[in-house]
Amino acid sequence: MESVGTGLARIDRNDRRADVYLARPEKRNAMSVDLMRDLTAAFERVDADEDVWAVTLLGEGPVLSAGMDLEMMRDRVEPDSEIDRDVFPSLLETIERTRQPVVAGIKRAAPAGAFELTLPCDFRILGRDAKYGLLEVTLGTFPHGGGTQRLPRLVGLSKAKEIVLTGEFVDPEAAERMGLVHELCADEAVDERTKAFADRLCENAPLGLENGKRALNAALETPLERGLEFERALGRELDDTDDYREGFDARLADREPQFGRE
Repeated sequence: MESVGTGLARIDRNDRRADVYLARPEKRNAMSVDLMRDLTAAFERVDADEDVWAVTLLGEGPVLSAGMDLEMMRDRVEPDSEIDRDVFPSLLETIERTRQPVVAGIKRAAPAGAFELTLPCDFRILGRDAKYGLLEVTLGTFPHGGGTQRLPRLVGLSKAKEIVLTGEFVDPEAAERMGLVHELCADEAVDERTKAFADRLCENAPLGLENGKRALNAALETPLERGLEFERALGRELDDTDDYREGFDARLADREPQFGRE
């Protein structure tokens, strides 16, 4: 396992999959400035690695994350505070821009900022007993690390208002029904199921995964006509690749494809 920065994030490479860990288990992976900077660096590193086809976001120890470091949040309003307020938005944007699909494993706890941390991921695997929700209105503020913007795009405006303005934990089965998460499992199985989901993605063509993600991410932000043009342009990029030829050759020969990145 490879430590990043100050050691509060780690990368574990497993064939085509990279597992990115929050690595502050003694603090339940509460997100300090250093941890968020290390996570940003970790995602930048896996994004640049052409041998990585899918990425997981996991927490060392029993929980994904307890959320923001409470002492940091308290101290950042002090007049002499030097805490970087842009570090969290920058982290979330880095995850969102990661070219590989990202699968978050949410075990035991992911409240408030940890909930927002999972929103830019492409897939979310949730433990049935996890405490998962946006609690900020109970703390004198509201979620402004992207929660009010990304969440409605996932579950619709009405459900997003319910989650944000009640400040209550989301029932895991309701989270699955509304499309917020993609799979439920026992909390002790979250890491294993998250890795297995990412491994399923790694069976597919890496360039297809990458361009498919780019096209899908543009869908809600782009008028239909421009989105269709973008989709066609991304498709044409793959027409003369080894992956394209291998995919069709394998299907015609009734065998498993052997994809690469040439």
